[in-house]
Amino acid sequence: MLHADEEEDINKVLRYFSYEHFYVIYCKFWELDTDHDFLIDKENLIRYGNHALTYRIVDRIFSQVPRKFTSKVEGKMGYEDFVYFILAEEDKSSEPSLEYWYFCALSLYSQGFKCIDLDGNGILTRNEMQFFYEEQLHRMECMAQEPVLFEDILCQIIDMIKPEAESYITLRDLKGSKLSGSVFNILFNLNKFMAFETRDPFLIRQERENPTLTEWDRFAHREYIRLSMEDDVEDASNGSAEVWDESLEAPF
Repeated sequence: MLHADEEEDINKVLRYFSYEHFYVIYCKFWELDTDHDFLIDKENLIRYGNHALTYRIVDRIFSQVPRKFTSKVEGKMGYEDFVYFILAEEDKSSEPSLEYWYFCALSLYSQGFKCIDLDGNGILTRNEMQFFYEEQLHRMECMAQEPVLFEDILCQIIDMIKPEAESYITLRDLKGSKLSGSVFNILFNLNKFMAFETRDPFLIRQERENPTLTEWDRFAHREYIRLSMEDDVEDASNGSAEVWDESLEAPF
């Protein structure tokens, strides 16, 4: 709190509170909550990130495997639930994200992967990875993109993570790799998977210029600028319309 008080620009204190971060989270939730009842369902969430996520991972989220919802409404995610989701989704290397995606809901199975360890045995097997990647493969085919076969993807994941045993991946393996987030993007986020494959030079340059910023910090900053520009355009459009109406009425 003393650090926040000493900093003249409060938006520079990202560890405690940022208006930009709040604005982005709230706007993202509001965009998905089409009827504005402050609850979103599966069909709402599937539109997140320009339909980035697969139906299979959204089903797992709404089965409340990663985290019990606080909304208390059957089949609905509340704002607090969405906050946990978006922080985990946009920064898969962070500790909250690791807890969201990897740990099992019950402490009895503390070595499990909450969203993708389907049998709860605490290890990520080839079959489980293939189960989620099948939908990614189908989506690539529907978009007329050259599909990347699962065998190639599996080799890529093994090279990225370098697990102790090549037949499965453990939580310890993932925690020891800086590329663990990319593995989950490969399995259930098509947009981020494509971005990872193309290695956007703009994003690479951003990371080099601001190495202290997290993936969430960069995402929130980009989205805040985009949302602000959309608001400015909308305000300008409304303003110009009013001027045009007045100019038509004045001569008469």
